[in-house]
Amino acid sequence: MQRALELAELAGAQGDVPVGAVVVDAHGRQIAEAQNRRERDRDPTAHAEILALRAAGQTLQSWHLNDCTLYVTLEPCPMCAGAIVLSRLGRLVYGADDLKAGAIRTVLNLPDSLASNHRVPVLSGILESACREQLQTWFAHRR
Repeated sequence: MQRALELAELAGAQGDVPVGAVVVDAHGRQIAEAQNRRERDRDPTAHAEILALRAAGQTLQSWHLNDCTLYVTLEPCPMCAGAIVLSRLGRLVYGADDLKAGAIRTVLNLPDSLASNHRVPVLSGILESACREQLQTWFAHRR
């Protein structure tokens, strides 16, 4: 999660909402990382989670990420939660809850929905204070 926080800081410095994501394989090796790039890429789908999942799939040469863990600084939105379910991710670990758009546990619960064909184990609240403070500080400077 510390690396995800570093990536989020880089995203924020470039004008994107500071969210970072890291994918680790079953052996604990980092295989992919990403940061939000919506503003820089002018792409509404360029969330850190989506970009990290894409990179992990390329590294593994498979979209099946069932032996991987995704670490992300903010609870995934509905789009990212859908991608997490579709990738058959082995585990999701996130820092801060997203009280506006969280689709894992806070506003929605897509992974446990009857519409989901894959149940993703979730661990939340990892480095929660640091993740939340990073976002709050970034938004405070923008408003």
